[in-house]
Amino acid sequence: MKKSFAVFGLGRFGESVVRTLAAAHQDVLAVDIKEEPVNELMEVATQTMIADTRDEEVLHDLNVDTFDYVIIGIGNNMEASILTTMLSKEQGAKKVIAKAETSDQGRVLERVGADQVIFPERDMGQGIVRKLLSNHILSFIDLSDEYTLAAIEITDPNFVNQNLIDLNIRQRFGLTVIAIKHGKDINVSPKPTDMMALHDVVTVVGPIKSVNALDEALKK
Repeated sequence: MKKSFAVFGLGRFGESVVRTLAAAHQDVLAVDIKEEPVNELMEVATQTMIADTRDEEVLHDLNVDTFDYVIIGIGNNMEASILTTMLSKEQGAKKVIAKAETSDQGRVLERVGADQVIFPERDMGQGIVRKLLSNHILSFIDLSDEYTLAAIEITDPNFVNQNLIDLNIRQRFGLTVIAIKHGKDINVSPKPTDMMALHDVVTVVGPIKSVNALDEALKK
């Protein structure tokens, strides 16, 4: 279902968000105080505008309350980020997602009304380290600070030629297997009796610490 987004701040993060949303055929308003980044996205976004989102009248004219999401990508100007977040909420924005570069900035953004604060640089760094320290986690999507969805390659012979009942992954690790990829075939919602083969990729969902425990178990 198509949704509407307003993206304020068109640096690397904001530009990436706009291009990704546009590729997904969503309605996107792209706004920046500088002309150059706005011009770069004129043929990409649904609508573009050069404007200072620190101005209350500007946000009123943009009708921020009509968008499903307001995404604030102003990271290098803390004052502008905080003021834009606060004014967007005051103008009735339904959900404000704000980018922060430091934990202090994140705490302030939450206090002035941000519904969600994201730390792209920090999260990317943590994600790279987690993949480097793992031999088996191919990809993951963190659902929260505690839970994740991860794709894990089975390389341990002790996990091969056994079904999900035998492996008892739910009881041993607290994880739910939601898919098994065997070669090019993907088995969604596998049965308890489905067998595991060498180099199968299992998609599991559960606590991050449980995914790490499974990864450790596969290092035998």
